[in-house]
Amino acid sequence: MELRARLVVEGFITGLHKSPYHGFSVEFAEHRQYMPGDDIRHMDWKIYGRTDRFYIKQFEEETNLKTYLLLDISKSMEFRSDPNIRKIDYARFLSASLSYLMIKQQDAVGLALFDQEITQFLPPHATRSYLRRILTALEHIRPERRSGSGAALHQMADRISRRGLVVVISDLLDDPREIMTALKHFRHKKNEVIVMHLLDPLERSFAFGPPAQFRDLETDEMMTTHPWQIQNAYQGAMRDFLEYYQRTCRENRIDYCLIDTATTFDVALTRYLSRRGRLL
Repeated sequence: MELRARLVVEGFITGLHKSPYHGFSVEFAEHRQYMPGDDIRHMDWKIYGRTDRFYIKQFEEETNLKTYLLLDISKSMEFRSDPNIRKIDYARFLSASLSYLMIKQQDAVGLALFDQEITQFLPPHATRSYLRRILTALEHIRPERRSGSGAALHQMADRISRRGLVVVISDLLDDPREIMTALKHFRHKKNEVIVMHLLDPLERSFAFGPPAQFRDLETDEMMTTHPWQIQNAYQGAMRDFLEYYQRTCRENRIDYCLIDTATTFDVALTRYLSRRGRLL
């Protein structure tokens, strides 16, 4: 997990430096730009010699931002369509990459796993040694229960005492109104919120083809149908489902990002850095 996260983030940063995205402070992960009044004893003169810019050494106890990663581990996250990976695996790798990037940025990162409730919570810290605890928790995820996202997110909102950035990674396959009420709970407590809505490509298209038997991953209920007969109705319902989240998130100043398991990780990482840049 650690190796995968490092390769994703370092590849992303290399690409970022070659792209038009300037202003993301990823080049000097352990420094911040000099501000009037800073103690010049902490100035990094080596960086000044290379860049002709003033940077202050940022020590481990300093942190720019507290971020809470909230990861859905309900049974529906086990779905996958060939050749894509399971949603839960994509979510784990994305969470690991985000955690690695946040620690590299000297930001404090915490992790909460949820289904019907918060099953594990690691409060935010900014030390490099803490990253290993987060990655270990991600390694051992085993989806076992049905979703109850609304109640779990409310529970998490009550536990956050200091406002920060909340990143929710979920398929959101639950009552949309209950979920939105919970997301607004975070906003009411002055948190910034990013929702990374993760689906499998087939969950969006329903392009299954021949007659098939479907099993609900959370209830084990079985259904046999001809997918082409209901594809148009399904796609219409899915559009309504996605538009509801897009509209209500926009109305509540929540950053909504729709991704699927065929999407490269840099899309989500760029979205995070963009939001982070607006907060600092």
